[in-house]
Amino acid sequence: MLLIIHGVVVGILTILGILFLNGKGSFLIAGYNTASKAEKEKIDEKKLCRYMGKLMLLLAGSFLVIMLSDILNEMWILWLGLALVFVIVIGGIIYINTGDRLKK
Repeated sequence: MLLIIHGVVVGILTILGILFLNGKGSFLIAGYNTASKAEKEKIDEKKLCRYMGKLMLLLAGSFLVIMLSDILNEMWILWLGLALVFVIVIGGIIYINTGDRLKK
């Protein structure tokens, strides 16, 4: 049962990653879709989508590591996968919010 849940999460993250890499789906990005029109005009939507696509694929990979821990029944692999998720999310937030990477 847990493998099915992990597989669904990996599948959803992969689909979102591919969607975002193609420059589509910006309405799914929470901070962007609630921004005012003036704020949206300052942001390069394609760059934002491509960045989120890469982030989603990295997260899918880390959830594959977590899924592997369930298959092999090894706790240290689970902790490795969770650490990857933590590093990817925190690192991604810091990276995207420092500098003017998404400005037009």
